[in-house]
Amino acid sequence: MKNISRRKFLGQASCAALGSTTLLSTLSNMMMANQLASYNSANSGNYKALVCIMLSGGNDSYNMVVPRGISEYADYAATRADLALDQNVLLPLNPNTPIGKDLGLHPSMGGVQNMFNSGNAAIINNVGTLIERVNNYSEYQSGAKQIPLGLYSHSDQLEQWQTSIPNSRSSIGWGGKVADMLKNQNPNQDISMNISLSGRNIWQTGNSVLEYSISNQGSGVEGLEQYRTWMSNSGFIQDLREQAVNSMAGQMYSNNLQNAFGTLTRQSLESLEIFKSAVDTVPAFATNFSDNYLSENLAMAAKVIGAQNDLGMCRQTFFMNFGGWDHHDEVFDNQELMLGQVSDAIAEFFQALTEIGMEDKVTLFTISDFARTLTSNGRGSDHAWGGHCMVAGGAVNGKEFYGSYPDLYLSGNPLMADENRGRLIPTTSVDEYFAELALWFGVPYTDLPLILPNIGNFYSPNPTTMPLGFLSI
Repeated sequence: MKNISRRKFLGQASCAALGSTTLLSTLSNMMMANQLASYNSANSGNYKALVCIMLSGGNDSYNMVVPRGISEYADYAATRADLALDQNVLLPLNPNTPIGKDLGLHPSMGGVQNMFNSGNAAIINNVGTLIERVNNYSEYQSGAKQIPLGLYSHSDQLEQWQTSIPNSRSSIGWGGKVADMLKNQNPNQDISMNISLSGRNIWQTGNSVLEYSISNQGSGVEGLEQYRTWMSNSGFIQDLREQAVNSMAGQMYSNNLQNAFGTLTRQSLESLEIFKSAVDTVPAFATNFSDNYLSENLAMAAKVIGAQNDLGMCRQTFFMNFGGWDHHDEVFDNQELMLGQVSDAIAEFFQALTEIGMEDKVTLFTISDFARTLTSNGRGSDHAWGGHCMVAGGAVNGKEFYGSYPDLYLSGNPLMADENRGRLIPTTSVDEYFAELALWFGVPYTDLPLILPNIGNFYSPNPTTMPLGFLSI
């Protein structure tokens, strides 16, 4: 821990890079590896990866994607009052297809603006958890339509964005179900296709596949290697410690649980060497990643993607949680810093992928608990419902808005679940959003209901039409 900053320590601790969560997750997912050369047959031309960034806490996305036109900005400013950004600081977005509203980005998001206007990013408007379509306030208020459990609860909504099951509670994520279905596409079955930079998570938890937790430092697996350097970097004491730990791991304990733990520990240490060797062979990027937690996470994801051939991977998912978005106060200062970090990190990641020719093989997407109230609480905004997300990558049909950007006036607005607070009913379901990602990733359209049980309420799976259109098969 020498010379480590407080920020890096907290960041690494939160994703369990140095703790028991990472060790247990690793033991659960990595088995004894064969020689690295055995996996060089992985076909990079068939490779695809999904990268999920969770903005936990509830991103105030109506100050992320903001109306710029005269009439729609007037509604926005009147509703948001002291939370409204100045019209002249908004970064213009120039879609190929006009939507009847002129929209812009938060002024700190120049990186995403450039990606959007160059066709490598898109915005998904007013998306949220839904069991079935709720078309207006009357349907919401009358109980005519089913409403997600714990609608304004952080824990419930974070779970539902990861499971896409808003009508019951589940510990199995849709990303984990996808991995259960597609894992056999990877030549190497000894390393999980689900890589987490934030420890245990629901999204990557399947019935037979869990995540493999790594950190954003070094080769990503230094946390499991620590015992080798407890006393020194070389020499007699190190050798003794290594022999002792390997001996402990290799023992056949009479207790079944101890026996399984020892076996998995030994196998994990062997697999660790394969992972480390593969990642260490990736040349340094010319891209300069910013000195913040999210950029460092995406830099590590780019390194692992660069090692996909040696790791024997044709399909991978990556998960990272960038928390702290519960802005009940100080919205302006917090968003200026944090949205800037998100934007820079995404742009840097895409630039690094372009260096290694993988920009068309990777699709990044954002999720968050919910949007925030359009009205101010006097210092910030509170929990709401439908909001906006971003997708980025060379495969994205970018420079477009998908879904409907709602009107932001309060009184008489049919999409206001609460016109006093400005809570908007989503017009695009998370099922449509996630179905598009799953189909691009390789899930057969006939199997979508196995991944997303409620998809039939929003989209009839077929081989010719995507749910929203921001990706193509």
